[in-house]
Amino acid sequence: MSNARFSYSLNTSSIRRQGASVLEYIDIASDAGYQGIEPWVDEIDEWIASGGSLETIRSHAQNRGVKIANLIAFFEWAVPEHDRREIGLSEAKRCFEIADALDCPFVATAPTGIHDRIVDIGLVSRHFADLSGYVRDFSAVPLLEFWGIAKTLGSTGEVLHVAAESGVPDVKMLADVFHMYKGTGHHKGFEHFGPGCLGLVHVNDYPTSPSREQVADEDRIYPGDGVAPWPEILKCLDKMAYSGMLSLELFNPEYWSRGPETVAREGMQKLKNCFEQ
Repeated sequence: MSNARFSYSLNTSSIRRQGASVLEYIDIASDAGYQGIEPWVDEIDEWIASGGSLETIRSHAQNRGVKIANLIAFFEWAVPEHDRREIGLSEAKRCFEIADALDCPFVATAPTGIHDRIVDIGLVSRHFADLSGYVRDFSAVPLLEFWGIAKTLGSTGEVLHVAAESGVPDVKMLADVFHMYKGTGHHKGFEHFGPGCLGLVHVNDYPTSPSREQVADEDRIYPGDGVAPWPEILKCLDKMAYSGMLSLELFNPEYWSRGPETVAREGMQKLKNCFEQ
């Protein structure tokens, strides 16, 4: 079965290099054959601080044939403290302004600030509704994300609950192979992201050791090099008719030491090995 309908993106966390700019990351992604890239907002801020512009990023990505698929940001939209949430919403607005300037469809909406404590999930649903209303005039939309390490919004079930109970129509969600494993130890429930509800997939793999309790972001490895159930994952993506991007997201220092060009090329081949069967 061919899965050529998938396109591939590169999260810049996978290829970090001291001193590299967002323009260099775009070049590396393009040269390795990726159709998309996920830059971090702090990388964009560094580029702007050095005298660059958002228009330069946008035009450079267009010229290299790379779509800016999603912005990685960490604003506190879901915290129960009103003052902190107000600051978070202000930062969210800034991130969505950047996304629109870059013709980027999504801004990651992670459980920043609630990942280290238990917060009522109903309250989180209401805060997601507030965030969605706050940024409704932008073209970019929130990409609701869960982290397997999080005490709140740490599983597929919780992110589905927030999407359903928020009352927000057409919520787009982000799934991550590592976070699904870290959160529950399995990939069940993936199929409940119905057609059109899954906005992006972060792709990675995990080893047998360290254990699920001990495994951390830096232990992520190339897809296919670990024990993630790729036939099951692929079957679920097919069931929901997913046609969005698959984005390689790693945080492995050993990979960083190989150089970003090498990791980008190797990562692309690993993605194809898993998804073009």
